[in-house]
Amino acid sequence: MACGQGLLGTMSSPAESAEPLVDCHAHVYTRAMPASDSAWHLPPHDATIEDYVATLDAHGVHFAVLAAASIYGDYNDYALDAVRRHKRLRTTVIVDPNIDPYAMQRMKDDGVVGIRFQFRNVAAPPDLASYPYRRLMRRAADLGWHIHLHDEGPRIASFIEPILAAGPRLVIDHFGRPDPKRGVDAPEFQAVLGAVEAGRTWVKLSAAFRIARPDLARDLAGALLAHAGPERLVWGSDWPFAAFEDRMTYRQTLADFAANVPDPSQRRAMDRTALKLYFE
Repeated sequence: MACGQGLLGTMSSPAESAEPLVDCHAHVYTRAMPASDSAWHLPPHDATIEDYVATLDAHGVHFAVLAAASIYGDYNDYALDAVRRHKRLRTTVIVDPNIDPYAMQRMKDDGVVGIRFQFRNVAAPPDLASYPYRRLMRRAADLGWHIHLHDEGPRIASFIEPILAAGPRLVIDHFGRPDPKRGVDAPEFQAVLGAVEAGRTWVKLSAAFRIARPDLARDLAGALLAHAGPERLVWGSDWPFAAFEDRMTYRQTLADFAANVPDPSQRRAMDRTALKLYFE
């Protein structure tokens, strides 16, 4: 699975590729899959791995990381099959904290790189300081996995400390989703900046269309670049744009990325970060 190092040597010129090499956030699923009882959205159509790979190819994107789709709970079967068949892919999974560690090892062998904690729309998230979750996160750290965290910004700060204390790396979704009224000055976003500066935390500049305003997305990206640089940031499209299926295109997500990170050398550096984080 250590393909990242060889790829880094091919990326010396920022002008070599107009598009990102790595899409670090996308979902694949079919409507035949069992939606969880708490699913916040029911997709209007399938988002198959074949469609996604074709989308990557059409836009010159070479590698990708799938994000476990919370609407299907711990039904990771489809994503696991996708990464077994397509070695250019990695995935995160949603698991019960009591999962067998031997099953986790098999998942790593298949191409799993982390565990997703998707707490947005969850009224009462689990206690990450509890023994089952500390054990799960320690096992993730032992495998070299990261915790992949998504929630509204005001709650994110409370999760950062217990995750990092347990040992794994942390990857935060969607700019950290701070309170749009306070933006960069929001205490929760300042907590994200502090975690990134301290190390072992990365942030995805993903799903800019979910941020309240385009100017806010640019401000958040600018603050993250200023505080951490591209070495702690990655990009993701959030294909197939759940709940935005009729309003977004892959080409628009690429345009948003260029608008939020206008320096192509920084975008290429984020590719290097993604390859190191997910593919080495």
